[in-house]
Amino acid sequence: MADGAMTVDAELEGFRKEARAWLEANFPASLRGDPDLAEAYMGGEKPTGDRALWKQRMGAKGWGAPTWPTAYGGGGLSAQQARVLQQEMAAIGAVNPIVGMGTSMFGPTLLEYGTEDQKQRHIPPIVRGEIRWCQGYSEPGAGSDLASLSTKCEDAGDHWVVNGQKIWTSGAQWADWCFCLVRTDPTKKHEGISFVLINMHQPGVETRPIKLIAGNSPFCETFFTNARVEKNDMVGPLHGGWTVAKRLLQHERSGQGGGRVMGGARALPEVAGDYGLRETDGGLADADLRTRVAQNAIDAKAHGLTLQRAMAEARGNLNPGATTSIMKNSGTQIGQRKAELTLEIMGAQGLGWEGEDFSPDELAAVRGWLSGKATTIYGGSQEVQSNIISKRILGLPDSTRSA
Repeated sequence: MADGAMTVDAELEGFRKEARAWLEANFPASLRGDPDLAEAYMGGEKPTGDRALWKQRMGAKGWGAPTWPTAYGGGGLSAQQARVLQQEMAAIGAVNPIVGMGTSMFGPTLLEYGTEDQKQRHIPPIVRGEIRWCQGYSEPGAGSDLASLSTKCEDAGDHWVVNGQKIWTSGAQWADWCFCLVRTDPTKKHEGISFVLINMHQPGVETRPIKLIAGNSPFCETFFTNARVEKNDMVGPLHGGWTVAKRLLQHERSGQGGGRVMGGARALPEVAGDYGLRETDGGLADADLRTRVAQNAIDAKAHGLTLQRAMAEARGNLNPGATTSIMKNSGTQIGQRKAELTLEIMGAQGLGWEGEDFSPDELAAVRGWLSGKATTIYGGSQEVQSNIISKRILGLPDSTRSA
């Protein structure tokens, strides 16, 4: 082994010891083994007690955004150190409590395209988990064709004024800020869009939750009526928002392609054992089911490895790429198939909606299956991603344009 490789390995092991010691000292013992811990940080309710303490400690340490620069409160870790940190957290049942669109989508985009003033004002509160963000992209008349959006942003001298409506605004009812695409030039399509930041706690901003088939309301209609945007809260140049928007979608699709768990976090063979479908040797008795369960596991593993490679190749590249479209389609389809297999394994117990005849896992699996149907739609539908793959990766003619 080369001396350089030995040095890197030794440094990583040193960091592993440091991370392990910090986690042992700071991750509350009461949270170990908590099956609902990850979910507790995802919804609208603010964590309390030891859950809030853990969030505060991770935010102060900067490890909720482990690879972000320390100048803005981030952890300043290398990608290798971040992986080690994740391994050590998993070993004791800890989860990252600093989650949401701020860390997964907006923050990485602002680090690339924002001014120094914007970074200093907006990144540290995201790292500390103090501010919630939502996304103002889709509109009732601009879904798959996002660039046809019509929400207006007009110059009012010392600020901008925004009027219009957004749809499917995830978490808008809880958000403090919204990163939003607006029309600043009605004479142009892509070149007439700007990217602005809107304070949600002001007159002229109204949110209306939309109840979904799965029974929850994560999405909202959002209305802007003479909403104010400060001049220093436009990200990128005037009329240059489409480039920023594409980069943010790349981050969003990377997250979606990373594997939102549908059908539960447990492995399918383990679920099959609970419902008497495994033979004494541990295999699945049904040959067809066995084949499909094995294929799903193979696909998930291949997807995960490909995602790691794509992330490594994209590091440092500021130009929006199309690889995330492949990963988004792959990850969401694998997740949907797992959810369907989970319900099939549960049989009649996979039909539960409510009542004592069904376990919490069974009820959660049904709701996860239903809500998971949206994953191939939001963030750019499966068909839109296929068009991107066709044009930008395979180099095929654009079938959406007339000759």
